[in-house]
Amino acid sequence: MEMNTELLYAIITTNLALVLYTLGVWGEKKSGILKKWHVILFWLGLIFDSTGTLLMSNISKTVTKTIPEIELVIHETAGIFAIILMIFNALCATWILKRNNEHMKKIFHKFSILIWFIWLIPYCIGMIMGMHH
Repeated sequence: MEMNTELLYAIITTNLALVLYTLGVWGEKKSGILKKWHVILFWLGLIFDSTGTLLMSNISKTVTKTIPEIELVIHETAGIFAIILMIFNALCATWILKRNNEHMKKIFHKFSILIWFIWLIPYCIGMIMGMHH
């Protein structure tokens, strides 16, 4: 079976988002303080996730006959919520760095890890849906 090029790009960008966002979140946790490179990885993860989500959204419009509508609604809603949280995470991290708030730099990883776990939910749902359809 030949893979759709758009689907391949969606898979690559979404997985790049996973790698970049994970490196940012867990790199921040390991270092014990929020650094500029973590924030850069947050933004890059967001860019790749948004790109992958947009591509998947375009694809889902053509395959809706094979995927139950409720699955699509749940996945799309969770995905949009996750992107909003990623935006909020990246904006807060950027603001903390700009303000040079040492206390917030040291505890921000708790917030980032929570957002990362929430982000994994639509990522995993999408992966499972892709395996079943």
